[in-house]
Amino acid sequence: MTDLPLPDSDAQEVSGRLHQRIAARIKDAGGRVSFADYMQWALYEPALGYYSGGSTKLGVSGDFVTAPELGNLFGRALARGIVPLLEQTDARILELGAGTGRLAKTVLSELDALGIAVETYSILDLSGELRERQQSLLGKESRVQWLSALPDRFSGVVLANEVLDAMPVKLACLKSGIWYERCVACQEGQFRFEDCAASPDFLSQAAESLGRHVDTAGLPDGYLTEIHPYALGFIRSLSAMMGQGKSAAVLVDYGFPAHEYYLPERSAGTLMCHYRHLAHDDPFHLPGLQDITAHVNFTAVAETAAESGLDVLCYTSQAGFLMASGIMDLLPSMEGNDTASILLRQEAMKLLSPAEMGELFKVMVLGHDVMPSETLLQVDRSGRL
Repeated sequence: MTDLPLPDSDAQEVSGRLHQRIAARIKDAGGRVSFADYMQWALYEPALGYYSGGSTKLGVSGDFVTAPELGNLFGRALARGIVPLLEQTDARILELGAGTGRLAKTVLSELDALGIAVETYSILDLSGELRERQQSLLGKESRVQWLSALPDRFSGVVLANEVLDAMPVKLACLKSGIWYERCVACQEGQFRFEDCAASPDFLSQAAESLGRHVDTAGLPDGYLTEIHPYALGFIRSLSAMMGQGKSAAVLVDYGFPAHEYYLPERSAGTLMCHYRHLAHDDPFHLPGLQDITAHVNFTAVAETAAESGLDVLCYTSQAGFLMASGIMDLLPSMEGNDTASILLRQEAMKLLSPAEMGELFKVMVLGHDVMPSETLLQVDRSGRL
């Protein structure tokens, strides 16, 4: 894409190697692969993929900024929000996809200030570059440990901020009332989409994501959307890990319930790429150097969790969760006009405003053998799923 900045020659060389590797795999597969396979390789191919390679992801020099990177407000409020859950479980936290480590540092600091003792804070992250940044920030914190896989059993609180959106998706295209799988082919060295007859497995996965919530008769011809077998498989794994003791998981991500996800007017789906703080819709641009995401279908997540033995304790907007967690208690009075006070209020506006992150991002709290707090129940929207 000509309107995006060019990376340096070293980064272009790395992307070129990944491009060649993916092209060879497509050829070996008979000329086409699932988009989920392409997305998996582009993001997670060892040493070359976006998350497993060495490029900077977060911050001013990266490609996007997450809520914990705006400042400390998000982490402090989140810490307060999980106190009732920690009090019902073992004093352990497991963070998935921990970014730069700033959220972990803020949560531990806030819980310490509140007198809540945390025994261990485990981090599971597939990004080598981010893991190095985490270890640089948290290396002296004795309670922090890094994992290479989900533990078989966990009692405590799981935190996952913007994790589900980066899991590979398959693409479904509706033509004359029939679902096709939109695959990836390679012609003359260039990746392109190609619609293929849907396999029984694909149709089964589509039914799991789309379920009873989508009336295909109301969708326009050529309607394109995503299905989420990886994310739902992850929820099953999470359920197996959590289902042997008292535990809870707080999932924060952008997405919709199914009846909003599959609206007729959302006919191009939600797939989006992020490169140097610019959003665009070409997943084939510089593979390995850009993030590729899709919105989360929270209805499918809730249904899969319930089928796997977890309770949906709460589903709400990010603003609702942070307000229920006491974020307003962390803000200076409106009379404060010093620079720090103004910046803190601006950070809160970014986190809470419906025009910013407050409504686009949702929070789902899943649990096993624990009860939600009264403040969580007051903002719960799970009836809208």
